[in-house]
Amino acid sequence: MTVNTPASKPARPFFSSGPCAKPPGWDASKLATESLGRSHRAKIGKARLQLAIDLTREVLGVPDTHRIGIVPGSDTGAVEMALWTMLSARGVTMMAWESFGEGWVTDVNKQLKLNATVLNAPYGEIPDLSAVNFKDDVVFTWNGTTSGARVPNGDWIADDREGLTICDATSAVFAYDMPWDKLDVVTFSWQKVLGGEGAHGVLVLGPRAVERLETFTPAWPLPKVFRLVSKGKLTEGVFKGETINTPSMLAVEDVIFALEWAKSVGGLEGLKARSNANAAALGKIVEERSWLGHLAADPAIRSTTSVCLTVEGADEALIKKFAGLLEAEDAAYDIAGYRDAPPGLRIWCGATVNTADVEALGPWFDWAWATLHAK
Repeated sequence: MTVNTPASKPARPFFSSGPCAKPPGWDASKLATESLGRSHRAKIGKARLQLAIDLTREVLGVPDTHRIGIVPGSDTGAVEMALWTMLSARGVTMMAWESFGEGWVTDVNKQLKLNATVLNAPYGEIPDLSAVNFKDDVVFTWNGTTSGARVPNGDWIADDREGLTICDATSAVFAYDMPWDKLDVVTFSWQKVLGGEGAHGVLVLGPRAVERLETFTPAWPLPKVFRLVSKGKLTEGVFKGETINTPSMLAVEDVIFALEWAKSVGGLEGLKARSNANAAALGKIVEERSWLGHLAADPAIRSTTSVCLTVEGADEALIKKFAGLLEAEDAAYDIAGYRDAPPGLRIWCGATVNTADVEALGPWFDWAWATLHAK
């Protein structure tokens, strides 16, 4: 049986869920280079780091009450910094419905030994939000990058909470409205929705988180890269372009390009619209094919960035072959689901992806499916 190859391909077949597609029009030659080869503590280095912070605040609409810092270790580093410096002041509730959330549970219960309450849900679902105890510090991911499930909004977060809310928002910011007044700690990385480079994290602290840092000292020793307080006061320089360790100024210039691109497409509203259009285009492809489905069956909690798909009868081997066929044809890169998730496909639909490229996937999905089932 001969299977006809589609006539056209996505112009930019970059569908990886991290690092994600660069912004349209990106080219290394377009990056500013004056800061390269200079100290990050020189006037120009601090100015460019501060610009990255200022643009982040502008595009996301982060209020002036919240501090924004650039930290080492990508989103993981930012989350760990929050966990190690703020937890153990009161009880902890952990929410986990995919691999990264499960990783935070492991760190809190096995490394910090805090015996946290854990609210679990299987891949594609989320825990019962009404069961969250806000007397505790609450740690959760907004958007499950490896499961395609997210919290629907921030309405479930108590205004009169006693504990802190610590939110891993790495594949959520720049794609959804974030209720900053309800989020005491927010973390993310540049490599997701902005299409930036890896290794750098962003830590956003609200006033309640700063108060915790300045009034509470955990019992365990803190590595240098986690220390946010000096002599009982927040180290303000971290939130003014004075990073804890040496950053890549090339990565900083790259994210400045991405943030300026974000402004050019309408800021947060423009980014949300692009991501929603991409997710809708992929949803249409799924709807038209009986052998495809959404891992997150409920549209109210379905991600519009890291969209995870089920494939009829698929096991790990079939998914590997399916993704490999498309990669070999330069039609789609890096679309196999996460290794710990149920076998399936994962298509990044964040704003740096063009909708026409998502739409072009449909015939290629058909081709790969037919090729694998040809007799």
